[in-house]
Amino acid sequence: MHTGAVRARNSLSTKEALWGYIFVAPIFIGFLVFTCIPVIVSFYYSLTKYDGLTEPTFNGINNYVQLATDAKFLASLGHTLYFTLGTVPLDAGIALIIAIVLNLNLRLKVLYRTAFFIPVVTSTVAVAEVWKWLYSTDYGLINGILSEWGLYQPPWLTSDTWAMPSVMLMSIWKHIGFNMIIFLAGLQGISVSLYEAAKIDGAGAFKRFIYITVPLLRHTTLFVLVLSTIRAIQVFDQVYIMTAGGPASSTTTVVYWIYQNAFQFFKQGYASAMAYVLFAIIFIATMIQMKFAQRKDVN
Repeated sequence: MHTGAVRARNSLSTKEALWGYIFVAPIFIGFLVFTCIPVIVSFYYSLTKYDGLTEPTFNGINNYVQLATDAKFLASLGHTLYFTLGTVPLDAGIALIIAIVLNLNLRLKVLYRTAFFIPVVTSTVAVAEVWKWLYSTDYGLINGILSEWGLYQPPWLTSDTWAMPSVMLMSIWKHIGFNMIIFLAGLQGISVSLYEAAKIDGAGAFKRFIYITVPLLRHTTLFVLVLSTIRAIQVFDQVYIMTAGGPASSTTTVVYWIYQNAFQFFKQGYASAMAYVLFAIIFIATMIQMKFAQRKDVN
């Protein structure tokens, strides 16, 4: 009797495990087909001369060697670095300020949170098209207002000086809501009693922020900075829609240059090599940020 019960339980456990594997299988197969296999194939292509039409010819590391002297690739790295350094700190800083304000007992704060988050769930293509209209030098709302006030009207997207800052502003506006939600979650994990005790001890709002909020949000801040850095290094959609890499290639980022090589110049192998260099850059940047955070924790 006892043996029969054990067998029945084992059979039930096996069936449950089988159903678990069945439900997980579509995700696993999708990950294998659309992620793992393309990663392996693209690495092979990075070692070849391949135009996407004819058979690839093995080229060794020549593509990677060529990247070191490719002036346009190096310029795109500079533009990507400029975009990253210009957006990540502002994006995180403004999002933190908004999160702190919306964490207070305000009326309609749920409505405000929703309003800030709407751009995040809106298509980047749609947002970029709207901002492209706002920036228009002929009928754009921004220059229309500046004209009414008698102020200088910058050629936002047609000047190599203003184009990248214009794309940066649009990107910051779109992604602030995402970082705000993460900071809000971190703020709500901080005990109110800590602020109350500090207030009783005579600490002002600024000191409470410096000595309580900042240290206890360290891991949340790291998470925000890592995600924002990865997103900034991979910027593509807004560049493609708003400037197409121009004017004079002033907004050509690494991912946009990869796209051009792969699908306009038909240099699939060379583009694959650039993609792996970009992956290495993202990996190194992430590791540096995490090491810095770990050192802070030890101290």
